[in-house]
Formats: sequence, C-alpha cells, structure tokens
Amino acid sequence: MITGLAHACFTVSNLEQALEFYRDQLGLQEAFDFVNDEGRRFGIYLHLGGRNFIELFEGTLEAPATGQSYRHICLEVDDIEATAATLRERGVDVTPVKLGRDQSYQAWVEDPDGNRIELHQYTPESWQAPSLT
Repeated sequence: MITGLAHACFTVSNLEQALEFYRDQLGLQEAFDFVNDEGRRFGIYLHLGGRNFIELFEGTLEAPATGQSYRHICLEVDDIEATAATLRERGVDVTPVKLGRDQSYQAWVEDPDGNRIELHQYTPESWQAPSLT
C-alpha cells in the first residue's frame, strides 16, 4: 500500500545555485549526493524532515515531460509568519501570508528556476484536518 510521498524531483539549470536556495535559504539538510564516474556531483537529495525529501538533478530545462501537469509543491511549516520572516531575512522573495479557501495559511516562493513552492500551515479549521494524524 502507498504510505506517503517519498520525494519530489526537480531538474535544475545550475545545481550550486539551486543548493544555495534549497539548503542555505530554505534550510533543508543535505542527505546524499549523486556522483558520476568522474567524481562530479550531478544530483542531490535534500531532507525536509520525517520521511520527506526533495531530489535535484542538474540538466536542461528545455524539454519538460510531454503533457506534464506539475504546478507546484507544498511544504508544511509550523509557523508560517515566522517562516516567511526568516526566509525574507535570507533574501527569499515571499508573498504575503493569506488564509486560503481550504482554511489553511499559505505563502509562496520560487526557486532559481521558477519552480513554485507553497508554504502551508494547517489550522484547526483546515479542510484537511479530518485526515491529519
């Protein structure tokens, strides 16, 4: 049976620039590298917490998967106002925090390649609340 989302994978145009964003600005922890036979790192796994990861591979962004419908990933945060403030201090452009239709708080950021990332904080009234464990 499916038990959760293991990771989201992104192709990035510049791995070091993406690492500056995901590791240094968002604060994710490096888990392990993908290294080719010549010893060059071409990918990395970043730990979000729990059993959740983001995987980055350096490559061309010119040919996304045919018909791909990816819109964004959503990262749960424990205090959205504090998280947004910390990210702004680190130089990340964060939208104002707002209450979404689903009664959860949200704010948005983009990585250096323009991939959209939603920051999400559940509330007791969140529509997702009955399914949370």
